[in-house]
Amino acid sequence: MKNIKKIKNVFIPHKENDLKLVDIYFDSTIKKIKPVIDKTFNWNEVNTKEKRKKIAKEFSFDEKNILIAIPGGIDSHVHFDTPGFEFREDFSHASKAALAGGTTTIIDMPCTSIPPVTTLENFKIKLDAIKNKGKVNAFFWGGVPGNNFNIKEVEKNIFDLVEAGVVGFKVYVVSGMYSFSDLTYEQIKIVADIVSQTGKILAVHAEDKELVLSREHKFKSQNKNEWIHYCKSRDVNSELVAVKNLIEISRQTNCKIHVVHLSSKKALEEIRKAQKIGIQISTETCPHYLYFTQKDFQNVKIRNYLKTAPPVKNEIDKNALWKGLKDNSIKFVTTDHAGCDPSKEKTSKNFWEVYGGIPGVQHRVQFLFSKGFLKNKISLQKTIELLSTNPAEFFNLNGKGKLDINYDADFVLIDLWNSQKVSAKEMYSKGKYTPFEGIKFNCVIQKTYVAGKRVFNRS
Repeated sequence: MKNIKKIKNVFIPHKENDLKLVDIYFDSTIKKIKPVIDKTFNWNEVNTKEKRKKIAKEFSFDEKNILIAIPGGIDSHVHFDTPGFEFREDFSHASKAALAGGTTTIIDMPCTSIPPVTTLENFKIKLDAIKNKGKVNAFFWGGVPGNNFNIKEVEKNIFDLVEAGVVGFKVYVVSGMYSFSDLTYEQIKIVADIVSQTGKILAVHAEDKELVLSREHKFKSQNKNEWIHYCKSRDVNSELVAVKNLIEISRQTNCKIHVVHLSSKKALEEIRKAQKIGIQISTETCPHYLYFTQKDFQNVKIRNYLKTAPPVKNEIDKNALWKGLKDNSIKFVTTDHAGCDPSKEKTSKNFWEVYGGIPGVQHRVQFLFSKGFLKNKISLQKTIELLSTNPAEFFNLNGKGKLDINYDADFVLIDLWNSQKVSAKEMYSKGKYTPFEGIKFNCVIQKTYVAGKRVFNRS
């Protein structure tokens, strides 16, 4: 096999918590996966150095550098900010962060670009701006803002962008961006009806505008500018009301509606009930909702770094989201990667003025393995599904999401037997900050491959 590369003696996930020891042959795609040993190993059989040493001796292979190969991560919700918002983040830096974090494919949001990806012309500007700016596989969302909402133009733009290859469309129930304003529920229904004709997905930022802004205005008028007031303005009920409206829109239009960055138990319960009766509603969540609660805002060191929209909620919500990952009511884990210059936009004592966003693409894979699988909250197989397989299938990303013959050679070599503390200094994002600072992840990304080429090597 000419020009075929080979990785020897690597474990790959098999079923549930089982592993196979194999050799992988590949060029730009996976050509062959050859078992080294004709048996599978349960995770408990390999989870210590002593156990691996015993297996190595029994089957005559070198256990010193043995790793686990997993399909490259897919993060379907990122803001890489090129063009237009490069003072916060740019495609080159964010792409390196993704690869260092074991993510080989991203889907970039349409709103944090100037111009936003709302027309075919704007999409071409976007593609030209990021050309040769990163080695990560990049796909894109289109968007429909409320700015100059004209139904005929919206319909034309949607069909043009579908033809050009976007995976779906993003809208906001409440938006803080002048260049990408929110839609009313009536407008979202119009968009959903059009998008349903294409078979694509309509992704929605789900917080009720009336509830959010009425409270925000009230608190600001009373000079209440603390984190608690921000959180109260965007409470569980604001997400719940928006989600209920979106479920009804999906029911009426038969549109595939996807609620982004879900944060609460009550909203998840509504989504789960709707899914059980066949309504095409799906959702995702993010590492910060699975780890932090509003108690963490009391930590002044990470308070401003933790600000997002919606904000993290409470222990009951965090636990419910983990359950949702386990029972398939939450489709996958994304990051909503959105960085900034923390020295300029994360320092205000007025919490309303603090930029809301976390540059998380470098830490997602490590987080889910460390705080999910290795804590026995989800299986090894479920971890792979949430990071890669599910988004690949959901967005029809052919050749991605699995380690299998003829699939793209996008894969990651991960060490689940060593640990690493999160350090902003080691981040590749333009803005080097994270609320996960100092937290230990019990796994390390060692190497990342895209189309068979090694694009990240820790050693």
